[in-house]
Amino acid sequence: MLSTESNTPRPQGTVAIETHGCKLNQADSEVIARQFTQAGYRVVNLNDGPDIYVLNSCTVTHVADAKARQALRAARKRNPSLTVVATGCYAQRAPDQVRNVEGVDLVLGNRQKPRLVEAALQARGVATVPCAEGVDSLTGPESLGRTRAMIKIQEGCNQVCAYCIVPKVRGKERSIPPEKLLQQVCQRVAEGYREVVLTGTQLGSYGFDLSQGDLRSLIELVLEHGNVERLRVSSLQPQEITPDLLNLWKDPRLCPHFHMPLQSGSNAVLKRMRRRYTADQYRETVERIYGAIPHAAVTADVLVGFPGETEEEYQETFRLCESVDFASMHVFPYSVRPGTSAAYMDSQVEPAVKRARMDRMLTLAEEKASVFRRRSLGEIRPVLWEKEFEDGVYSGLTDNYLKVRVNTSRPLANEITWARLTEEREGVIYSEVV
Repeated sequence: MLSTESNTPRPQGTVAIETHGCKLNQADSEVIARQFTQAGYRVVNLNDGPDIYVLNSCTVTHVADAKARQALRAARKRNPSLTVVATGCYAQRAPDQVRNVEGVDLVLGNRQKPRLVEAALQARGVATVPCAEGVDSLTGPESLGRTRAMIKIQEGCNQVCAYCIVPKVRGKERSIPPEKLLQQVCQRVAEGYREVVLTGTQLGSYGFDLSQGDLRSLIELVLEHGNVERLRVSSLQPQEITPDLLNLWKDPRLCPHFHMPLQSGSNAVLKRMRRRYTADQYRETVERIYGAIPHAAVTADVLVGFPGETEEEYQETFRLCESVDFASMHVFPYSVRPGTSAAYMDSQVEPAVKRARMDRMLTLAEEKASVFRRRSLGEIRPVLWEKEFEDGVYSGLTDNYLKVRVNTSRPLANEITWARLTEEREGVIYSEVV
């Protein structure tokens, strides 16, 4: 953590942190927010006129890159005196490109995140040294504006899928020791967080580089000693969800939500992608989940238009998605990422064909999500209420990751209550507190 010397006035200022992309980036942003807080800065929204703006960027598609550039320009236009800092995966992959965006003051990739706060304060003429006081200031839900704590348990990926830039921007897989993770969990719980989310690039590989332990033993450790009210696992591959692992979900504190990337339902495409499962294995894993946990939610990523994808291969994916009871699907088009092997493959899918396939898959995704929401009506589920959406209306998430709202005069922020799901309006479920 960063602070000034104990005999020097602590710097006072404000910082806004915008996060694009995955939950791993969200976990990194929480760490950055904590470091700014320890350095005497208050975390605010961009609309509040901060002194420093940090964009934690994504680069999985060219759209993500464009979104990052737009956000950086907009921040500078909003406040010419702002110190604008770009970090994250886009900054790691193409630092010169990001540096050329008008108004950017600092570009720090993922590997430079540990020194981001120090660099940002130095850019504003504030010298900092490691904290000499040994006392943390408040960094709980109220100060960071989040009721769910994202904890990174590992980073990096050794699988090197053909389309994916992540191994280049996050590096090789490396696990954080379980005792350190347990300490973080206990700290977040003490600060008032009601839910902990275990996140990383390749969660199922957790522990392979440690002397002992794996994901299952880590989850058991957190449940036994972490005093958590809700624990969520952010993403797993189908081949990693074994009956032995699923058995842990008998504990009601484990949220019954499984995000399991599909990418394609065609075995030929999966092989070209270098994915490590087949379409049948994926379907069997979904059936295993619902067989063990009937009220679970399974969500997926689907990639459309991978190089060489024929109409029949696309239809194989479409039919598999039709047959699976997904709670939601994140559908995205293949985007050429320089430095990945797919960028050099022949038979890139024509943009018009890709758009047409995207439109059909997006329509199916909305149908699936709507069916799941309607099927959930009448259920009573635990909800973590995250914020007051508008006067007297709170929004939150069920344990199985449904977005819900409730009209109430009772303050509910950062509370977990049981709620009956009563109706769906414009993609959001309304409820009543039980």
